[in-house]
Amino acid sequence: MTRGRKAKPTNLKVLQGNAGKRKLNDAEPTADALQEVPAAPGWLSDRGMEAWDHLAAWLVGSKILTATDLHNLEAFCSAYGRWRDAEELYAKEGAVVTGATGGPVKNPAATVINESLKQMAMFGSALGLDPASRVRLAVPGGGDDSNPFAELLGKKRGGK
Repeated sequence: MTRGRKAKPTNLKVLQGNAGKRKLNDAEPTADALQEVPAAPGWLSDRGMEAWDHLAAWLVGSKILTATDLHNLEAFCSAYGRWRDAEELYAKEGAVVTGATGGPVKNPAATVINESLKQMAMFGSALGLDPASRVRLAVPGGGDDSNPFAELLGKKRGGK
């Protein structure tokens, strides 16, 4: 097992800039950015599909999404769907629900919410969907200030 920080892929170093001016790995395998938005997997929930529709187009247009990243997008959209469903259930039932023995217990939706948010953070970071990872990307032809993830969150707040 190697120690220290995980090595950053060369293409990410190029996008973010090689501030340390270290030698780049010329032998690293590369993947080309997808040119067309891939179809969403049929197994995604409706909310997962909604996330896919917003994010996949933005990631392809930003030249971030590659064929090898599709599993990250699938996992993010799946976690997003679970998170939204669990949030709705939590809002309806509250923090405490009646357990199997009839006593009060923590709403299991809270656990689903926390786990889904962790998964979204992990997979979203890999795709540049969070502010910290996105600010490091220098996307070719970038400059589009729209953020599809913010639009998704806005829909939730807007009552849809």
